[in-house]
Amino acid sequence: MLPGGRMNERQMRVMMKRLGMSTEPLEGVEEVVIRTKDAEHVLTEPEVTVLTVQGVKTYQIVGEAQVRPRSAVASAAGEARPATAAAPAGPPDEDIQLVVEQAGVSREEAIRALDAAGGAPAEAILALLSRKGSGAS
Repeated sequence: MLPGGRMNERQMRVMMKRLGMSTEPLEGVEEVVIRTKDAEHVLTEPEVTVLTVQGVKTYQIVGEAQVRPRSAVASAAGEARPATAAAPAGPPDEDIQLVVEQAGVSREEAIRALDAAGGAPAEAILALLSRKGSGAS
């Protein structure tokens, strides 16, 4: 309970503004996907609210999640998504560029390292640098 008893909606908005907080709904969200090491949590047509506190954004997602194992997702990647929304094959270009710059390797080496690291740029960079020995760029 908040100090001072119950507050009406207007009082709550004023207090939130004083504390540097704001909320706003994120309209038109079709799908939210949360990928963990072993599973994918897919929320179709969720309600998403963005809470901003002193410049830091937090997303609140409300909806029913369908959980599927990652191995099933990988094997059915072409079938699970509509042809118009198919993701490009391989790691994102931003991740590839990051590995190329940080590890000082070619694009092809960066892609191989990202694939071996399960798409994790930090792990790919560490693996490449440790393979180089002292980490000289």
